[in-house]
Amino acid sequence: MFTGIVEELGTVESIEDQGDAIRLTVRAGLVLTDAGLGDSIAVNGCCLTVVSHDGELWTADVMQETLDKTSLLGVQPGDRVNLERAVTAEKRLGGHIVQGHVDGVGHVVRRQPSEHWEVVEISLPAGLGRYLVDKGSITVDGVSLTVVEVGESSFSISLIPETLARTTLGHRAPGDRVNLEVDILAKHVEKLLAARLGTLGDRVDNAPSAGAAPHEGEAS
Repeated sequence: MFTGIVEELGTVESIEDQGDAIRLTVRAGLVLTDAGLGDSIAVNGCCLTVVSHDGELWTADVMQETLDKTSLLGVQPGDRVNLERAVTAEKRLGGHIVQGHVDGVGHVVRRQPSEHWEVVEISLPAGLGRYLVDKGSITVDGVSLTVVEVGESSFSISLIPETLARTTLGHRAPGDRVNLEVDILAKHVEKLLAARLGTLGDRVDNAPSAGAAPHEGEAS
C-alpha cells in the first residue's frame, strides 16, 4: 500500500525486452536506502517488486498484463518516473490510501497555467467517472491529488509548484498518457451498496402481495 506522496524522481536506465514482459531498471537514491529483495516500489503509480538492486540501480519485472493496462508500455531509457516506497505503520498518511493497481490510462487534455498553480484536465476512461467526486481523491501517475471538477469524459486537478517541480506531472504535455487509480474506498462502497440494494430488492420481489395468504410455515 502507498499514500501517493512521491518520494523522488527516478530515471529509467534500461529496458530489456523479454517477449511477454520487460525487465525495467531504474536509477534512484532515496527509495533504495532501505530496499530489500521482494519489496514494493510504485513507479508512476504501478506497484512493482524489487528483484535486484545495488544501491543506485534497481530492477523489476513488468508483465504483459501491466504493460497492456498502464503507461509503462511507453517508457524509454532516460525517462523520469515517480517513485514511492510502500507505506509503513509509522509513516503519516499524507495523501490517501493507494494500492498501486492502475484502473485505467487517461490523456492530458490541456494545461492552464496561472501565477501560483496550474490546472490540468485529464481524460477519463469509460467506467471510471462514477468513482470521482468534486474535492475527492484520485491518483495520477502515482501522485495523490484532489479532484477539482468532474466532467462527462474528463476531470481537472490543480497542481501547486511543489508538485510541478518534484513529479513528472510538471512535464506532462497534452496527449501524454497518465496512469489513473481511483479511490479504493469508493469501489468498496459501490460493491457493498450494490449487494445491500440487491438484497432489499429480492425481499420486495419475493414478498407476498397484499391480501395474499402466507405460505405454510410463515407467520401470518
